[in-house]
Amino acid sequence: MKKVTRFFWFCSGAHVGTLKKYPIEHNKYVGIGATIFFTALFASLSGGYAMYFVFAGNAFAVVFAILFGLIWGTAIFNLDRYIVSSIDKQGTANQQIIQASPRILLAIMIGIVISRPLELKIFDKEIRQKLKTAYLKGQHRKIDTLQKTYTDKYAMELGKDKELKREKDSLETAINDSRSELNQEVFGDKTDQTSGIVGYGTYAKQKQAVLQEKEDRLKTVMDNQDKMEQYLSERKDYEGVNSIRLFSEHQLDSLSNVAGFSDRNWALGQLSYNENGTRDLDTYLAESFISFLFILFECLPVFVKLMSPKGPYDVAISKLTEADIHYAERDKERNIEVTDNVYDHHLGSEIEKRKKIITAQSDYDLERHSYD
Repeated sequence: MKKVTRFFWFCSGAHVGTLKKYPIEHNKYVGIGATIFFTALFASLSGGYAMYFVFAGNAFAVVFAILFGLIWGTAIFNLDRYIVSSIDKQGTANQQIIQASPRILLAIMIGIVISRPLELKIFDKEIRQKLKTAYLKGQHRKIDTLQKTYTDKYAMELGKDKELKREKDSLETAINDSRSELNQEVFGDKTDQTSGIVGYGTYAKQKQAVLQEKEDRLKTVMDNQDKMEQYLSERKDYEGVNSIRLFSEHQLDSLSNVAGFSDRNWALGQLSYNENGTRDLDTYLAESFISFLFILFECLPVFVKLMSPKGPYDVAISKLTEADIHYAERDKERNIEVTDNVYDHHLGSEIEKRKKIITAQSDYDLERHSYD
């Protein structure tokens, strides 16, 4: 139990040697340290999960996720520990709030960052469904674009094909009518278009010739239509219209499974909107509450430190700080005095040395000087 307590003291950024002297403060800093530790733990899980999707499909994705999660959690732990330990309980409440405001903003940003990947996991099922819908709509748009491009590019050929179809239908109807008239002429049925004479006579031969002419034309039209349809089918293959298909359910599942962090993050943002663009209040509130929970959890150590009254530990730390500052000032004065004395000594030594050199040089020159 003592080891756990000391560990949480370390997490809180407290000076353990000083904190030991004030048992009344022990539980407060155990709570602060535990909050910082579990915030870092959630940050590790969040960062690892995000990195797992970055390297999705890689054989070492799990290794990268664990490694990054540990690094990210350690970084968040260090930031939180610094934020809490740097809040000074000296001064008024307003001064403390102003002093802590940049740290609160930083805590809010950290809370938003660590909450997003965990939201991706919480709404995983809904995100997958949203991605499937998006991929299917994207495939529809791609097919429509290719079809429109094909239609615009081969508008003349397609128009010609329609004309051939209309002519074919018209000829088939006319051939059926002509064949019926021929039968009536041969069997002697009297109508406005037949003579009423039984047998294969002159009128029947004329109708047979007209029928044959229409059948020949129909054959020509059908041959031309087959050639045109074959050409258009080849163009469809060339333009990729025939090869593209809508995704199957299995393909959609595979695509949603390998979706990257960016796609999943986009899908999560779209969950709070309905198909008509209006806000889906239930989903929006659910996402917001999760984000607010992690932001609050991240800010909690700072709030606890701000709300807690000044205790004996805070007073002791303040006095230790003053003592350390005083010691540093005195140490500065000592170093300045030592530096000055050493400099003066060096200066005096250098002066004596130069004097001796000048005297010796003068004596030497005097001995060598000739008066002749």
